Amino acid sequence: MAEKARLVLAAAAFALLAVAGSAIAQAPQKGPAWAELTAEHQQILAPLKNDWVQITPDRRRNWVALARRYPTMKPEEQQRMQRRMESWAKLTPEQRKQARENYRRISKVPPDKRGDLKQQWSEYQSLPPQERQGAAPPKKKPAPAK
Repeated sequence: MAEKARLVLAAAAFALLAVAGSAIAQAPQKGPAWAELTAEHQQILAPLKNDWVQITPDRRRNWVALARRYPTMKPEEQQRMQRRMESWAKLTPEQRKQARENYRRISKVPPDKRGDLKQQWSEYQSLPPQERQGAAPPKKKPAPAK
């Protein structure tokens, strides 16, 4: 009986190792290290160089995909991409998190209502800085603890 139990345990352990090995083999690979990028991609993605180590592998791959498309972009699109990367690089991690959350929230707005958001944003941007403070919606205060 003990011998049979050992065989069952050994078979189970082998099966677990096989499943674990398969899962590891299928796990997504790390995104490219900065040194692995081509010189052209390094030049395009230069605003992100200092933060590259902290960028998640999925996001690194997204940036590399953008760098691949960069040569086919119109000059205006290239300039816009460079400005946005520079702005993004200047954000704190908390500001980046907030920007991603805002993007997720806006992407859920039906397309026919997005024009309204753009109009409201344009109006807000045209306000003098001192009026922008008063025009911003008040921040929600946390509910008192019970």
